[in-house]
Amino acid sequence: MTEPVSKGPKSAFAAIVGRPSAGKSTFLNQACGHKVSIISSVPQTTRNRIRGIVNRTAGQLVFIDTPGFHESDRRFNQHMRGLIRESIRDAELILYMIDASRPIGEEERALAETISRHTEHIPTIVAINKIDVAAHAAVDTAATWITEKLPDCPQFRISASVGDGVEAVVAALLERAPEGEPAYPEDHYTDQPPEFRVSEIIREKAINRTSQEVPHSIYVEVADMEVRESEGKGEDLLWIRAFLLVERESQKGMLVGKAGAKIKAIRTTAQKEIAELFPYRIHLDLRVKVDPKWRRKEFLLQKLVN
Repeated sequence: MTEPVSKGPKSAFAAIVGRPSAGKSTFLNQACGHKVSIISSVPQTTRNRIRGIVNRTAGQLVFIDTPGFHESDRRFNQHMRGLIRESIRDAELILYMIDASRPIGEEERALAETISRHTEHIPTIVAINKIDVAAHAAVDTAATWITEKLPDCPQFRISASVGDGVEAVVAALLERAPEGEPAYPEDHYTDQPPEFRVSEIIREKAINRTSQEVPHSIYVEVADMEVRESEGKGEDLLWIRAFLLVERESQKGMLVGKAGAKIKAIRTTAQKEIAELFPYRIHLDLRVKVDPKWRRKEFLLQKLVN
């Protein structure tokens, strides 16, 4: 009698793509069980290709959380669309997320068309998200539309914000993943360098405390991180100097606030969350600078790739 062939562990890189605010970062954080990608109600909060590592008994998925797909001729948005295309080309799996609470628009059609060019050689799963807030008819409409556009792609109805359906999507992706050894140790949930994680936490706090005008004009530069020994006086101190870069002087005022109240609140909340990442006391020296051309500087745009 022939012995059954045992299957080895699965391992794959999976690109998460979707329109701005489709819930990609929320899904990633739920699947990883940790906060990997920052979350905001402001569209296009994610600018980089954020990697979140999901380990299950069946294997490992390395999710790449991409910026929201947005049609625009502006150089900054063109750069972010380039990140999405690169992520799809580099991926072994695609997770396409649709926000069922919003009508299908031109951006959704363009994104579906982009994905359709790759589904023949890259296994693709569709997650229809926000079923907890979208009308039932709207969810059905999205499901019917995507069946026409991507007929061979399995669909899942989920609510990433509460976790409903997230594990089913992870399991479906792992089922389609190739066999292979994990790319990262099992205790890893991201490969982001410390400076990047610090800058993203600061940016999230700034975005969530400012008006709609400011968020896309913010860039965080971590200038210095230094561990200072306590010399027997308790925990060592991680001293961080960071700058919030904005494009206009008026935006600087919005971030600083009256008598410095807003920048103090941003610094305090960011410092508290940063402290959860490191085994040190944290001192965050946070300041605001004006740089009108930061979004046109190629070296800063290249930083968003990594």
